[in-house]
Amino acid sequence: MSWFVEALKKYAVFSGRARRKEYWLFMLFAWIIYVALAVVAAVAHAPYIVAIAVVFLLPALGVTVRRLHDTGRSGWWILFGIVPLIGSIVLLVFYCSDSQTGANKYGPNPKEVPAFA
Repeated sequence: MSWFVEALKKYAVFSGRARRKEYWLFMLFAWIIYVALAVVAAVAHAPYIVAIAVVFLLPALGVTVRRLHDTGRSGWWILFGIVPLIGSIVLLVFYCSDSQTGANKYGPNPKEVPAFA
């Protein structure tokens, strides 16, 4: 849950890098909350409850852009998702790819912990 909260804290941060773990755990918890809200909305006959999930839109975009940065790609690659089927497959491969080793133009590798002497 801490990865989800961490991504929410950086809700409008589109710079830097996000590890796979941060990205996938944020998406997992966001979808669980969304499905729970959808079930409550269906039972209560209140479709506006699902609209509350819109609060996850900006944090999801932020963590997605940071995930693309971690693989060495620009955040603008997210627009490739507009291309039917192929765009989603390519983005899924990018999201599952390992981090670029070392620092890249988007910042230091979040996996590498600085050694303290």
